[in-house]
Amino acid sequence: QVQLVESGGGLVQAGDSLRLSCTASTRTFSVYAMGWFRQAPGKEREFVASISRAGVSTNTAESVKGRFTLSRDNAKNTVYLQMNSVKPEDTAVYYCAASGDSYRRKDQSSYDYWGQGTQVTVSS
Repeated sequence: QVQLVESGGGLVQAGDSLRLSCTASTRTFSVYAMGWFRQAPGKEREFVASISRAGVSTNTAESVKGRFTLSRDNAKNTVYLQMNSVKPEDTAVYYCAASGDSYRRKDQSSYDYWGQGTQVTVSS
């Protein structure tokens, strides 16, 4: 069982930057591809970004490409989502997830463990 805990959410203004963190309680963190998803009010949860086990490769949704960057530190069991130039439409609950499958997959069913989520609110 892997527990994931997100942190770093909050209220920011449009154009600001924010960094989300997700720390995993497992000794085998490096065997998991990691991803971030988000769910805005009244909408379905959607893929944001994912990163390979070694942190070499990433996959980013078109809606955040060029603004959001994903990285990981396997020594700290932590994955980061750097959010720059945020927009009001980025407002959502952001979830961290771990997958035993490829980072290339964007479907939620490929992710085995999920965090509780952290709220990000962007004001205009």
